[in-house]
Amino acid sequence: MKPIFVAIDTRDVHRAAAIARDVSGIAGGMKLGLEFFLANGPDGVLRVAEHRMPIFLDLKLHDIPNTVAKAVAAIAPLAPAILTVHAAGGREMMAAAKAAAPAGTKVVGVTVLTSLDAADLAKTGIAGSPAEQVERLAELAVESGIDGIVCSGREVAAVRDIWPEGFFVVPGVRPDGFEVADQKRVVTPFEALSDGASVVVIGRPITAAPNPKRAIEEIAASLNIEDLRDIA
Repeated sequence: MKPIFVAIDTRDVHRAAAIARDVSGIAGGMKLGLEFFLANGPDGVLRVAEHRMPIFLDLKLHDIPNTVAKAVAAIAPLAPAILTVHAAGGREMMAAAKAAAPAGTKVVGVTVLTSLDAADLAKTGIAGSPAEQVERLAELAVESGIDGIVCSGREVAAVRDIWPEGFFVVPGVRPDGFEVADQKRVVTPFEALSDGASVVVIGRPITAAPNPKRAIEEIAASLNIEDLRDIA
């Protein structure tokens, strides 16, 4: 699996399909989130997938185990390469999601959003640092039997040490020189992959570029991926 997934932050299915066409062969796949899915549904996902791009459905499912299992079963025909649930939903919920997912789908648990820091967590009643909370939820994810977690690049090295076989998705990634926008715990793509990320998610530096293909080519060239460990 190629390590760069492109985040589509639009509800415009034509724009999303055009970006998928532009980055095909370079990107590992396309990450489609709630905005896109709610606007376009399964048909929109299939439209993007026409460009032979693996699909990362970032729906962050979080409900009682039975409801999440049924939701995963409902989207199973789309055969996403990666699907997110909220790790805070608990071990049973994550296990139910994995049991309902297609065999080829990696189910990953979202730990601490990259837009949150320690002060934000404290306001929700969670004591300790984001790193501590990520490790707690990673341990729960291991127990549940899902494939991996979503965490920031600042935590991925520590989590890979305790879960060597895990699949780690790192969002909130910004190449050198790009604004961090609404992200708080940010690293570069090279840092994330060097520290153990399986895939990195990059959005606006590619999708907002005048030439998305050139943008992702430049990012990929900067990674020296052949010098890194084999990507999961």
